[in-house]
Amino acid sequence: MASILDYLVKSCAKKLEAIITDEAVLILGVQEDLKQMQRTMTQIQCFLDDAEQRRTRESAVNNWLSELRGDMYYADDIVDLARSEGGKLLLERDPSSSSRKATSTCSGLPFLNCISPIQKRHKIGVQIRDFNAQLDKISKLGERFLKLENMQPKPQALTVKHVRTSHLVEPNLVGKETLHACKSLVELVLAHKGKKPYKVGIVGTGGIGKTTLAQKVYNDRELKGTFSNQAWICVSQEYSEISLLKEVLRNFGVPHEQDETVGELSSKLAVAITYKSFFIVLDDVWQPAVWTNLLRTPLHAAARGVILVTTRHDTVAHAIGVEDVHRVELMSADIGWELLWKSMNIDEERDVENLRNIGVEIVHKCGGLPLAITVTASVLATKEKSEREWRKVAKRSAWSRGNLPTELRGALYLSYDDLPLHLKQCFLYLASYPEDFRMSRDDLIRFWVAEGYVEEHEEQLQEDTAEEYYYELIHRNLLQPDHLYADHSWCKMHDLLRQLAQHISGEESFCGDPQSLGPKTLSKLRHVSIVTNKDYAALPNMDKEMIRARTLLIFSTKRSSVENTIFRRLSCIRVLDLTNSSI
Repeated sequence: MASILDYLVKSCAKKLEAIITDEAVLILGVQEDLKQMQRTMTQIQCFLDDAEQRRTRESAVNNWLSELRGDMYYADDIVDLARSEGGKLLLERDPSSSSRKATSTCSGLPFLNCISPIQKRHKIGVQIRDFNAQLDKISKLGERFLKLENMQPKPQALTVKHVRTSHLVEPNLVGKETLHACKSLVELVLAHKGKKPYKVGIVGTGGIGKTTLAQKVYNDRELKGTFSNQAWICVSQEYSEISLLKEVLRNFGVPHEQDETVGELSSKLAVAITYKSFFIVLDDVWQPAVWTNLLRTPLHAAARGVILVTTRHDTVAHAIGVEDVHRVELMSADIGWELLWKSMNIDEERDVENLRNIGVEIVHKCGGLPLAITVTASVLATKEKSEREWRKVAKRSAWSRGNLPTELRGALYLSYDDLPLHLKQCFLYLASYPEDFRMSRDDLIRFWVAEGYVEEHEEQLQEDTAEEYYYELIHRNLLQPDHLYADHSWCKMHDLLRQLAQHISGEESFCGDPQSLGPKTLSKLRHVSIVTNKDYAALPNMDKEMIRARTLLIFSTKRSSVENTIFRRLSCIRVLDLTNSSI
């Protein structure tokens, strides 16, 4: 949280510095109050490095950080309000009067017309002064229990710019063990292609390479043309039956209507597959019902077919009726080391040998998980290829960071911790998307710019800078590009990395049905994604002053209608995406 706060404080202080002399602020007469806010923020910045080291051990630090986070967002809202209301007053004033005159007089305006601008200035001034008092209080509290004498600035990670993905290392790089497993599974599929249907499973823990292996099988040349229809379906924990059936139909090239029911879609699938053959991959299955209750009946109409299931749980594979299971094991030290250096595109044999000992040590810290190894390789790629630099990475405290679920510790958190601050914000923003959702590069670029995450550079558009951010996240293996698009303009996020983003975001982001949230929880959210299969998308009833969301995304399976009061209740909105809804 401290790193996020560091970004928020710096961003807000920078914005304050830019607008303090702005004409829109001068007309409000709050220049000195904003300067005081800026000074206090500069002081608070000194506390954050120490807070990062102590926040998992001391509840007082955690509470202080949580309160500060809310205050920083509120400060940013106040700055935007001052700029907005000041701008309105500039438009309303007599255009012939000077800026200085307008800040102190309503000369030339009828008395009743003068009251409104005075009230606006007074109201905003009171808000800023009240907030300054709160900010001063939290600053003194931090000064009291955080150590300032041993603070050292945290070194920033190198930013590696990659604006063309042709130079990226192949993310599905695999070793001999995976190639052998792929060959065995393809042989099983071909041997049972005449059955109705044959079910085969790939089982293993998260991040171990189940999806990578399934992709190799799915794209194997020997299977091309063997079946009438092929489909790759990401199931996820909370799948929508309607969306899943539509995805199968889309893969099979069968058109469907937007508002069709599960029954209608199921019947359409049965007709489309009658007397034909199919090969379907059901990736990341958590519940057997996706087969037993949803797909088994319509697919029974096919003459023959094969279903390849990937899951973390033997019980799921057994309940689906899988006949053969391939269990993916953890990588050995040698195979893991090979994956590490090949992922970094190290081609000098001397470097491979010189770095082998520390490399194997790092592979052990990754627990033999391919996902952990590849994201760690991306961290190492930003450092010098020397044992000294790699040992620094191996000794980083991020490996043993507490207060995280076991599966998110170590390499996964390290990959986040190594990001520059601006990329951390962009990464955490992805927690707003549903699991296995295919994200658009162009949407992310626009959203990041609107949220203020993108740095400004002379002679370069912010959108171009945001595009560099996008490709750097791909290069760091934190985003998985869709290889159907040569420019990698669409991507997904591994479910473990998404869980990491959600965990770190905490009370800041929510993706689901907000009707399940209480007012207190909703008031803390800054990014809200409504995921629904209902006819109506809405936020819970509460005072609009309590809704501080900056992002509202709607993901609907049936183009849900949006409540007509929702726009008046989103006073802090910066990103609004109603693409999947009906207005």
